[in-house]
Amino acid sequence: MDRGGDMVEKHDYDVHSGTIEPGASDDNLSDRHRGTYHDVQDMGRLGKKQEFMRNFRFYSILGFTSTLMCTWEAILASSAYGLIDGGTGGLIWTYLATIIMMTLVIASMADMASMAPTSGGQYHWVSEFAPKSCQRYLSYVVGWAGVLGWQAGTASACFLAGTMIQALIVLWDETYTPTRWQGTLLTIAIALIATFFNTYGAKQLPLLEGFILLLHVFGFFGILIPLWVVAPKQEASKVFGSFSDGGGWGSIGTACLVGMISPIFSFIGPDAGTHMSEEIRDASKIVPRSMIATAALNGTLGFVMVITYSFTILDVDEALSSPTGLLGFPFIHIFWKATGSKGGTTAMVVIIVALLTSAAISILATASRQSFAFARDDGLPFPHVWRKVVRVGTELPLNSVLLSLTVTIGLSLVNIGSTAAFNSIISLLVSSLFTGYFVSIGAILLKRIRGEPLPPSRWSMGRLAIPINILALLFIVLSLVISFFPLARGPTAQSMNWSLLVWGVIMIAATISYFVSGRHVYKGPVVYVNKDFETASRRS
Repeated sequence: MDRGGDMVEKHDYDVHSGTIEPGASDDNLSDRHRGTYHDVQDMGRLGKKQEFMRNFRFYSILGFTSTLMCTWEAILASSAYGLIDGGTGGLIWTYLATIIMMTLVIASMADMASMAPTSGGQYHWVSEFAPKSCQRYLSYVVGWAGVLGWQAGTASACFLAGTMIQALIVLWDETYTPTRWQGTLLTIAIALIATFFNTYGAKQLPLLEGFILLLHVFGFFGILIPLWVVAPKQEASKVFGSFSDGGGWGSIGTACLVGMISPIFSFIGPDAGTHMSEEIRDASKIVPRSMIATAALNGTLGFVMVITYSFTILDVDEALSSPTGLLGFPFIHIFWKATGSKGGTTAMVVIIVALLTSAAISILATASRQSFAFARDDGLPFPHVWRKVVRVGTELPLNSVLLSLTVTIGLSLVNIGSTAAFNSIISLLVSSLFTGYFVSIGAILLKRIRGEPLPPSRWSMGRLAIPINILALLFIVLSLVISFFPLARGPTAQSMNWSLLVWGVIMIAATISYFVSGRHVYKGPVVYVNKDFETASRRS
């Protein structure tokens, strides 16, 4: 047996005894399912049955996480918030601060992902690392937050891609009046495309993600180069030193903090690879490395894009008040001003729409795996339905995929009645996921401070773990507070950010559900962890 990460051949393992028996075979479990020796050991320690093929490798999962986060695309799509509150200077400097601090958050989660590479992610880590007195309740609440957060993320990506198509129509025909029902139909269409690739195309998903990674990088240059070559430029002093308080906060500092939601939104979802852990070969090493590589790649591409984009904005107010700017996409007007060609602008925007659709594919996959894992631990109602794994080209949690599609369609229908209500719901992408980040990192930090033993890890922050965890928690708190702010001071009922109310309702509902029924059926994944399992040498 090769303990360095090669395929396990003709071996079987007993989860309860924690042994690997040479010569044993299981016709129902191929080597592509088992993965490496470390994968077998990890699943044995976690007490989980291997149900998926481990089709993903480093570059395919890097493509998965990089395009899911779609940082340079998302910073353009959400730039209206940063330009209103902060201006070009605020957008650049808050982006730089965000990628530095989010890298600390990502490193903290990469550490835990190496210890426990499971589709459960944060709720599993909370169950295993939190104090026994509260681990079951906290894990249950974090599990619900994660499930709902990723469902909201799927709707968010589909909505962005769909409404961006409407903005392109406005670019060509300013007499066109976008309607909410049309945006909803386009959102549903994107969701159906994402579902197709997550079902009939699931077997080829790793290959597709590798191709999308190339599109993510080359598409970046396809937009960057025209802006460099043909767009008129602002002076550097105006770009880096121009700040605005369009929200009327009375303070540039406050305005920049509120506008920081743009870079935060563009860097959300770094933990996505974790939820695909059981489909990644050599997960305890590849998952943390891909998370850090994603932060480096997307952070760099996003930083270059935000600076280039800021240099090409000659008039912020004009961009924000343009027909496409009023739809929330001022970058389309800026592209048009830069190129002087509607055809060229359309080609550039189509690249972004394609990549946002690709992000929807990855987010839907992540949402379905999170639902599958939580159902497997009896966290969802009718768990036997959502944890069922079927073969459609490859093994996948089909019912959980269809659940994610159904939720996305249901949320998109809310947009027909009220865009404000819809936006408040999909804002759970930030608040719910950051809740899971905070509780899981806080749990392992407490364990470290107390000097309690931790599972072996093939990727570690070493002596910097505690200070990195602390800084990550401080930034998460700041991000949560920012996510609840409205865009402008003195909002109306229509412009109010209701995400705090939605988040509060979710937390209260999860708590009530736990005490009414959850505590009777949900034990938490920690009860399945075999602490005496023989652990392999963790050589990288």
